[in-house]
Amino acid sequence: MITSHEAAAHAFAQAISRQDVAALGELMTPEHRFVDSLGNVVEGREKMRAGWAGYFRMVPDYTIAIEETYSHGAVVVMIGSAQGTYAPGGELREENRWQTRAAFRAVIKDGKVAEWRVYADNEPIRKLMAKGR
Repeated sequence: MITSHEAAAHAFAQAISRQDVAALGELMTPEHRFVDSLGNVVEGREKMRAGWAGYFRMVPDYTIAIEETYSHGAVVVMIGSAQGTYAPGGELREENRWQTRAAFRAVIKDGKVAEWRVYADNEPIRKLMAKGR
């Protein structure tokens, strides 16, 4: 049985995979907090709309795949993978494609994502970025 918290977290993940910044904005609380796998924090829905838009320019085919979902109260943890193509200048080249295992932790408040936290090995995309291709 999928809870409403799980449904909200999955809707957010699906919006990410569609690169749908408008939907992401609608699914975030105004005080939304994003924490990346290095512990960097961005606070505020408007800052994260801009953050997602910038990320989707860098990785225009970014998607996440969810294989397992666990929830406890307002916290939803999803395990799966993240993948995409690093595309400096907007060009999708097969040699710049990457994939990594990932987990995502969402805190849901009033049916929206108050916090989205990513746990993933970013080394695959960092290597591509270091090459500058």
